Amino acid sequence: MSELKWFVMYTASRSEKKVAKRLKEEGWEVYLPLVTELRQWSDRKKKVERPLFNGYVFVKTKRNQLWECLQVPGSVKFVHFSGQHATVREEDLDTIKRIVETGVAVETDGSEIEPGEQVKVIGGPLMNMEGECIEKGNKDYFVIRIPGIYQNMLVSIERKFLETLPKKVES
Repeated sequence: MSELKWFVMYTASRSEKKVAKRLKEEGWEVYLPLVTELRQWSDRKKKVERPLFNGYVFVKTKRNQLWECLQVPGSVKFVHFSGQHATVREEDLDTIKRIVETGVAVETDGSEIEPGEQVKVIGGPLMNMEGECIEKGNKDYFVIRIPGIYQNMLVSIERKFLETLPKKVES
């Protein structure tokens, strides 16, 4: 008897919303983090919702039911790392949901980031969150790591809202 876990499904290009909708229609618990952005066309501007993580949909299921989820048109495969299906902890999804719901500017980055200063947000909608602070260009970013899919969420936060945490002493 296997337990319910959040697995990471890879979808066909630009099919995340359709796959999430179809999975929900079939009764699966699905999470697709969407962010709203303003797009400029030659004749107009429009707000559009796009997936935060291109090509990824999170599905809560049992390992022995993964094949059933893959029968949905647009689904490609479940993500693997080191021969194991990638899973994401409930706490990590709660963090993603909290950030997306605040509406703060956020982008994702799958590159390896060298560990920087550990920080705590001391003001604004993300107050009391802890993570890493890095610099990218002329902006300061607060990093939330999502280890299950080797992705990082980069949230632009003014330096005045970040407090450096004491370094952990290794024994």
